[in-house]
Amino acid sequence: MHDDELLEIAGTWSFWDRSPPRSIPRTVELPGSLSNRTVLVIQGVRRCGKSTLLAQLIARYRLDRKHCLFVNFEDPRLAGCLGYETLERLTNAFGERMPGAERLTVLLDEIQWVDGWEKWLRTKLERPGRFQFVVSGSNSHLLSGELSSVLTGRHITVELFPFDVSEFRLAHPGATLRDYLDRGGFPEPIARDDGDLLLRQYFMDIVQRDVRERVGARSSLALRQIVQMVFESAGSELSLRRIAAASGVAVETVSAYLEACEQAYLLFACPWFAYSERKRLHRNRKYYPVDAGLRRVAATRTGRDLGKALECATFIELRKRHGDVFYWRQSGEVDFVVLTGSIPRPIQITTVDATERHLRALDAFYEEFPHAVEAVIVTMESFPDVLATMDGRYRR
Repeated sequence: MHDDELLEIAGTWSFWDRSPPRSIPRTVELPGSLSNRTVLVIQGVRRCGKSTLLAQLIARYRLDRKHCLFVNFEDPRLAGCLGYETLERLTNAFGERMPGAERLTVLLDEIQWVDGWEKWLRTKLERPGRFQFVVSGSNSHLLSGELSSVLTGRHITVELFPFDVSEFRLAHPGATLRDYLDRGGFPEPIARDDGDLLLRQYFMDIVQRDVRERVGARSSLALRQIVQMVFESAGSELSLRRIAAASGVAVETVSAYLEACEQAYLLFACPWFAYSERKRLHRNRKYYPVDAGLRRVAATRTGRDLGKALECATFIELRKRHGDVFYWRQSGEVDFVVLTGSIPRPIQITTVDATERHLRALDAFYEEFPHAVEAVIVTMESFPDVLATMDGRYRR
């Protein structure tokens, strides 16, 4: 393929002669500026809106769209030239087309399909010129630690999730929290009448393309059963041995499958809270899906449990804000624990009001961690404002 043909393909994705389409502004926190010494990496689950965010960066950073090269490497026209040589030819051709531009921005979507892209990009960053780079991808090859090993110190990672409730309401003015918990936050399905069909396809695609291919599973059946079992039991402590016995695979296989699911942003582990890592490892984990709507269509028995959906959505909000999220259980259970520095904050989830069970568990938590700050009670009424302001606190 000639360089002119490559630029012609890129032109169908870029916005040289038109403005990016209107879309819901994402509330994700971004660095203040782009740089030719570090690459901005957008990570997240498949179909959560990464391509749209890339297009929004043009306005967010006040870039001249004629100076922005946008390429999506899932374009079938590029199937025969998915090597780093194509990246070199594209950037050189684009640079020759814009000889007077002081800074050019290259936005590479679904970059994981290009062989050798990490090392190619590292050479560009080690000898910075007028190009600055943004890449995105959903495949677990990009989402794994391989990225850090090649681009150590040369990348800034931003995680993107499906819509939160405020973004959902921009798409559907007047929508309730119950609507959001039922439909979830994947942008395309919530805009369509057949959204559930699309969500089920997303689930299958993530399991098949982002997880199964990563672990090299011979069949997707056991893998899908394990993920559905975890979705069913969201918020409950899960034993890997129990999952292995129920699915008929080895414990080590279950562990590898769940790790791959986390790398693909399909679900997340919530470990038991203790300051000692050794103590954490001796307790079972809880797991939460990336999206309450995705869980509803994938779970067969508990998908429409409102309380469980609220708990799942709360976990994701805490995960976005705090990174590490824990649970605690002794004589009672505290749904979540987050750390501010080294100081823990307990969080309880209930659809209406805290019950005596919630309060007794908090009392037990404070007996063991008397230095903990005030608890947060998340309800249908207070979500998500209470998570941002940490109001609605309780301390006996």
